[in-house]
Amino acid sequence: MTIYVDADSCPRRARELIIRAALRTGTQAVFAANRPVPGIPAGTLFRMEICPQGSDKADDFIAGHAAPSDIAVTRDVPLAARLVQNNVTVMDDRGRLYTQENIRYYLSLRNFAVELAENNLIGERAPRYGERELKAFAASLDKELCRLQKILLTPDSTRPLA
Repeated sequence: MTIYVDADSCPRRARELIIRAALRTGTQAVFAANRPVPGIPAGTLFRMEICPQGSDKADDFIAGHAAPSDIAVTRDVPLAARLVQNNVTVMDDRGRLYTQENIRYYLSLRNFAVELAENNLIGERAPRYGERELKAFAASLDKELCRLQKILLTPDSTRPLA
């Protein structure tokens, strides 16, 4: 099991929480971005994957490496859709879990917002990321780490991961 992080847009506090969770559970964490992201510790559990410059290169790396036994953390809904299609557990840094049942809904919301922005009907704004959002993310990450660890430790290999 590995935690893949779309590190370009992941808030510092969420990255720190992922690092603590990885240390606590002995889970590898891979941070993918087009540039170095500060605060990623050296060690066997952590890797900073610097992807080539260009649109969606970090997304392509994560989509090409994440497996159903992994967790991906991203704000990028199209990337989440690619990963959900491959049965990867996907969440955003606010703890929202993307699933087969809800991904089309979130894609349509995202596409609608993009269309509004392209037509100058709404401006870009950075959503607030405070204690409430961090706590929701921590709870969701812990829940999914426990769920996947339990499945991976179960000797019945016929159980689905997603």
